[in-house]
Amino acid sequence: MKEIQSIAHLSTSGSSEQYHTMAKSRFEYVRQFETNEVLLPETYIVVRIDGKKFHEFSRTYEFQKPNDLRALKLMNASAKNVVMKYQHEVVCAFGESDEYSFILRKDTVLFKRRQNKLSSLFVSLFTANYVALWSKFFPDVALDYKNLPFFDSRCVCYPSLTTIKDYLSWRYVDTHINNLYNTVFWQLIVKCGLTPQESEQKLCGTLSSDKQEILFTKCGINYNNEPEIFKKGSLINKKGEILHIDVIKNIDALFEGF
Repeated sequence: MKEIQSIAHLSTSGSSEQYHTMAKSRFEYVRQFETNEVLLPETYIVVRIDGKKFHEFSRTYEFQKPNDLRALKLMNASAKNVVMKYQHEVVCAFGESDEYSFILRKDTVLFKRRQNKLSSLFVSLFTANYVALWSKFFPDVALDYKNLPFFDSRCVCYPSLTTIKDYLSWRYVDTHINNLYNTVFWQLIVKCGLTPQESEQKLCGTLSSDKQEILFTKCGINYNNEPEIFKKGSLINKKGEILHIDVIKNIDALFEGF
């Protein structure tokens, strides 16, 4: 107690040198428990953000199925602000549903490539934007403090241009696979009156062509006419442009100069 009082006294006495010496006394040993993992140099870094319990979140706020355009645009707007904040470090970003991947250039030294800094700051900035922009895209739906959106994040290093291109292509293909399934699944429920279990059973073991045929014959929907944002996801380039393009066909142009 006397030591604490002494430090408090020094803080008001103007003797900063003495305060610094005492503040570093016997308590500073706790810093040795901190770890700062530095990501491998000369590798592309992907900071990938995923919604946590977003199925529950989307039910709470009654997102439209299979896609809610408002929710996707909110994700894009939030991600764009992150890209623009770090536009000299980000090659591009790609998003679908409740996830976004931010690809950092291989020579970035942002936050000294410290994993905990990159992961925590990207996800916190994204989440802050998501909450701040919510009313713009959902003007009639107030966020309930008991049901707030939150995301997790991770950092992954990719050693070469080939592997980072393959990563982005993987997320693009995943968008198509997931969206086609979800589109048919929900349309069978909404338009054909099937239960979720019946819809799942009908799609079990089907190929992509089978799903498109079911969607057309049973629901009267041509999958090719679905909005590009649903089918192809959203890509944000280093200029902050939000594009809905065939990522695989444009992959070389995206990484030109990197």
